[in-house]
Amino acid sequence: MASTKAGGSAKNLNDSNPKYLGVKLADGAAARPGMVIVRQRGTKIEAGKNVKVGRDHTLFSVATGKVTFRTRRKTTFTGHITAKKVVDVI
Repeated sequence: MASTKAGGSAKNLNDSNPKYLGVKLADGAAARPGMVIVRQRGTKIEAGKNVKVGRDHTLFSVATGKVTFRTRRKTTFTGHITAKKVVDVI
């Protein structure tokens, strides 16, 4: 006979911490050097003028100015033309 009643097991109780991804400085916002503009997984938004890419694809400013978003037509290696978002600091 069992000394305690069978209670089963809990397997799905763990959860990971939030990663806080997304746009940190909106269009028209003032940026200083080193300020994070976008945190992302992969280059969904590309770096334009006065913007660099970190090793985790984070876009950050390298100059003082205003943040601007635009779209650019880009040709893929297969010849298809796609629209990509680009962020600049002007």
